Amino acid sequence: MLELERINEYIAQVERSEKETFEPCPGKLKVGLDLGTAYIVLVVLDAEDRPVACEKRAASVLRDGVVVDYVGACRIVRELKEKLEARLGQPLERCAIAMPAGTDSSLKTHTYVAESAGMQVINVLDEPTAANTIYRVSDGVVVDIGGGTTGLAVLKDGKVVQIEDEPTGGTHLTLALAGSYQIPIAEAEAIKLDSSRHAEIFPVVKAVIEKMAAIVKKYVSKETVSAIYLCGGTCCLAGVESVFEKETGIPTYKPENSFLVTPAGIAMNCIEK
Repeated sequence: MLELERINEYIAQVERSEKETFEPCPGKLKVGLDLGTAYIVLVVLDAEDRPVACEKRAASVLRDGVVVDYVGACRIVRELKEKLEARLGQPLERCAIAMPAGTDSSLKTHTYVAESAGMQVINVLDEPTAANTIYRVSDGVVVDIGGGTTGLAVLKDGKVVQIEDEPTGGTHLTLALAGSYQIPIAEAEAIKLDSSRHAEIFPVVKAVIEKMAAIVKKYVSKETVSAIYLCGGTCCLAGVESVFEKETGIPTYKPENSFLVTPAGIAMNCIEK
């Protein structure tokens, strides 16, 4: 089972670092760049993995993990980096990035986006593995549900033995809401992000969540996996874990803020390989 208290406390500090800049310990800063379908996030940690600063921005420059607006992606990353450098009073020269499984063909583009902002990419990993840097799961499956895809990493004895990723993510929840309520997509997205309306919208989007759970069930079973650990912005929706548990028959856990788990895990991996 997850050490939820430890994880919740750590991610809460990462969240605070978006508004408050923490003094780093001596050593090279570690930067994680998360190019997501719905958001672009930059997380800065110190040499001991303590949160220092964070910046994020809603963006629609990727689709299913693939950059579809290269100029826009470069601009946003550069602006976020400049904001962080102004806060820190020092340049950010190196970073780690993560890719949804199955999008290796886009690796060069993601790398070019980071380099366009003046950062050298020193490590690349898949998103569920990045999340597991935070979770520290030895056996189970880490499921990262982003804006465009549902990705998973199966772990045995602390090692990743299988990685999968398929379309269906938070964007599909938004589309379901927009269609059901007959409202613009931007308005549907705002409703989805409003935690006070989660109970209201849950029946509308439940079928989409069941599809996400079906993706995971296709690759794992309760006979081979003892637990599912959720992360990604889509998992912030109240009740997601109950659907996964019901559909798969596997105990399912998530932290209080699942959105920043992967970006923070990416930053932890900003080390030479």
